[in-house]
Amino acid sequence: MQDHGNPKYGRKMQGKDERIHLGGTARTPEAVISLYFLGLEFAELPIEDPQKFRNDIHRYQAARQETGLYYLCHGPREGGPNDLKAIESVYFPKLTEIISLMPQLEMRVLTMHLWMDPRFLKRHTIQYKIGLLKRLTAVAQHAGIILCLENLSETAEHLAEVFSAVPLLKMTLDLGHAELLSEQNTSYGFLEQYPDRIRHIHLHDNRGGQSSEDDLHLPVGAGSIDFARIFEAIRTVGYNGTMTLELKPQEIEQCFDYVRTLLQR
Repeated sequence: MQDHGNPKYGRKMQGKDERIHLGGTARTPEAVISLYFLGLEFAELPIEDPQKFRNDIHRYQAARQETGLYYLCHGPREGGPNDLKAIESVYFPKLTEIISLMPQLEMRVLTMHLWMDPRFLKRHTIQYKIGLLKRLTAVAQHAGIILCLENLSETAEHLAEVFSAVPLLKMTLDLGHAELLSEQNTSYGFLEQYPDRIRHIHLHDNRGGQSSEDDLHLPVGAGSIDFARIFEAIRTVGYNGTMTLELKPQEIEQCFDYVRTLLQR
């Protein structure tokens, strides 16, 4: 594997040194090591089963100590988006348990899925989920953790009520999801209307489409998303947070130079 070193993505904005940190998805401690040798600065750890993950915490601690990478966290899928009973009895407890585990790895940002698209969900379902987000942000705040809602098929207008009702809630802007179920990538709307809510960004490519099956998670540049234009919009709003390449390490290596070029622009 090629060692790209540990590049810094620096730029000047309004007289301040600002830098976007680039990381990758790591589903195993071994993947954390791979991300380090690619020159990334953090690993985003997906946790589907908090009980199983608990058994591996010591291995992730060792990988963190060996590499110096820091960790972000990605929560599990919600399951049936209209199954409120399961969301309350299974999904909510999973997320609260994950929040309780995160401090052991000094993870301070949790990205979560919770579908809020009014084109597909009933009104009472959305209202329940807003209440769930209020409870979760309170739990996260108590633990010193930032909770980020990831866009799935929603537009900025769809999430207006959510952000208004839950002031502490931040956002993970997924550029790949934003290409689906829309004639234009919906990232522009979020960047224009909610730049202060965007705490984290996910990078991966696809060819557009009208269903979840079109969420291909291709290497950046391998699909049809206009990343050069989106990165210009990201630069315009002055974003200087974190970006995760939601890809396997070998796929990250394929597009690493292209992503680095986008950042350096």
